[in-house]
Amino acid sequence: MDLKKDIIELYKKTATELPEDVIKALEKARDNEDNKGKEILSKILENINIAKKGIPICQDTGIPLFYVKYPKEYTQDQLKKIINEATKEATEQIPLRPNAVDSLTDKNIGNKAIIHFTESKKLKISLMLKGGGCENVSTICSLPNKDLDAKRDLEGVRKCVLDAIVKAQGKGCPPYIIGVAIAGNIEQAASLSKKQLLRNLDDNNENKELKQFEEQTLNDVNKLGIGPLGLGGETTALGVKIKSSARHPASYFVGISISCWCTRRQND
Repeated sequence: MDLKKDIIELYKKTATELPEDVIKALEKARDNEDNKGKEILSKILENINIAKKGIPICQDTGIPLFYVKYPKEYTQDQLKKIINEATKEATEQIPLRPNAVDSLTDKNIGNKAIIHFTESKKLKISLMLKGGGCENVSTICSLPNKDLDAKRDLEGVRKCVLDAIVKAQGKGCPPYIIGVAIAGNIEQAASLSKKQLLRNLDDNNENKELKQFEEQTLNDVNKLGIGPLGLGGETTALGVKIKSSARHPASYFVGISISCWCTRRQND
């Protein structure tokens, strides 16, 4: 097995093909829209088909986010080296837009992958390419929040999500997919909410209360009328996915990771 070559192919597939569940959701949304919304979603679906020829779906090819489950045959250092080499070659071959800039010098340094590791019996690599526009409208809310009249409960979480989407409007290229996490610190809220974007849109939350929350919040988001690309319509979001974790008694953080319609995620 040539792991570096496999990762380059994973990059290519992720950059040029959307997961089938996302495509189906976009098709359903198109059929539910009228006039401008239908036209926008039709063009988006046309763009998706053109990209299958080997062209990146979006000019913003995102920050590479890897979720790596690895067995004892590998070390993290080995996998980091292979992924970094594959990232450099994929940037040139596909090509990917070089999106990494040194924060102090503003010098472009190509692409730099962010890698999350967990141990497992088998090697499994997932890749998500998340653009800068939808990353910029993602946020973290701390409850209680007096301005939102939001308490430390799911109703408070719902108010945080709706507030984030109202503020985002069309800046992050809707229809959105929204990952939400209730957590005890800022780091976990951000990481866990973003991980929810790896879930299929048609899956079911194992927690019945959270399943109901996802459905209710998606319905409420779509009632906002922001619509495709923020130009009005029935479909502001394609899905809402939420996960809760243990928290410190003094803290109640809500991570809200917003993805554009171009939710590029694939598994090797």
